[in-house]
Amino acid sequence: MNLPNKLTIFRVILIVPFVIIMLTDFCGDAGKWIALSLFVIASLTDLLDGKIARKYNLITNFGKFMDPLADKLLVSAAMICLVEMGKIPSWIVIIIISREFIISGFRLIASDNGVVIAASYWGKFKTVFQMAMIILMIVDIEAIAPITNLVMWAALILTVVSLVDYLAKNKDVMKEQK
Repeated sequence: MNLPNKLTIFRVILIVPFVIIMLTDFCGDAGKWIALSLFVIASLTDLLDGKIARKYNLITNFGKFMDPLADKLLVSAAMICLVEMGKIPSWIVIIIISREFIISGFRLIASDNGVVIAASYWGKFKTVFQMAMIILMIVDIEAIAPITNLVMWAALILTVVSLVDYLAKNKDVMKEQK
């Protein structure tokens, strides 16, 4: 259980208080800012665990499996909370989460065929815009609502573009092996 794996587990654990604070009045007026802090900390652990794992050659099978799963859990939980709060349409969240399931399944098939599908730049841009969208929606400042909407649409477009990019670049993965 190395440091990157501990950071990944910490990120998963942070989801619980984040969701509780987002969906209850547990912390009163400060709740939004506490939830925002938890989300930002969890997001930063994603950046940090990967850098540490690569720099010190601490890449493990556990990390390869749990790191992307922890990311998907964090982002999905945040977006589902935002749907519950009426801040994002559910159909957008369905598209974003569906893309994650499709890519995960695609990577599983590729792995079974001995192919590793690395994260693309489109996927990285998608992640940045999704995180920014979630942060802006948690902050919920009326004066920047047009920016929040623009970032939401950019996140949705990048989600679809990154999906098409993954499928196009790796279409051979779906061919039956003989």
